[in-house]
Amino acid sequence: MAYTLITANRNYSSWSLRPWVLMKALGISFADRIEPFTKPVNYEDFRSFSPTGQVPLLIDGARSVWDSLGIVLYLAERHAGVWAKDEAARAWAQSATAEMHSGFSTLRNDCTMNVGVRVKPKAMSAALNKDVARLGELWAQGLSAFGGPWLAGPDFTAVDAFFAPVAFRVRTYGLDVGEAGRAWVDRILDHPAMRQWEAEALAEDWREESHEADLAACGAIIADYRTA
Repeated sequence: MAYTLITANRNYSSWSLRPWVLMKALGISFADRIEPFTKPVNYEDFRSFSPTGQVPLLIDGARSVWDSLGIVLYLAERHAGVWAKDEAARAWAQSATAEMHSGFSTLRNDCTMNVGVRVKPKAMSAALNKDVARLGELWAQGLSAFGGPWLAGPDFTAVDAFFAPVAFRVRTYGLDVGEAGRAWVDRILDHPAMRQWEAEALAEDWREESHEADLAACGAIIADYRTA
């Protein structure tokens, strides 16, 4: 199989990270193509290769597969290890993945992803505290029920990949996700694929003004490790 995975900036693109880190972790080979965000709205530019004008996009021969969840479901039909083998763990993981895909809107808005910085967040709203508490609850549930060290058991699977961008957010904003949640965050941030993504993020020398403005609105930047 000759896949091409199209993603965007390593610092900003949380949706891109999900299939990228899953494919890296499972050893699914692919050509890595980056189409950076160059303006606040990239729809027209991205429409030249993506039907939704968004990334990520998986190309498999003449077939295009879009949306991070669509890509993961496509890969699950073709490769072992995308979901946990245990039926109970798999059911939980698929529900948690769907919850991440459709929910946590306040977390997304108030704690935008930027891998290379550390931020002192503005006063946290009740809605953001609710999202953060739910993260801690959900992660502790999976780790306890299925024995860890990953969210659905002994192996890295799609549910870990879907929460991978949140691990960067937890570190960036110093969010309190509880003891079990912090242990999982430390573990996934130390995964070789995540360390590769982070290294590439820190090496990026381009900035997109609207993403930087969104970051500034989230709080005060207290450290910036990105290439100047």
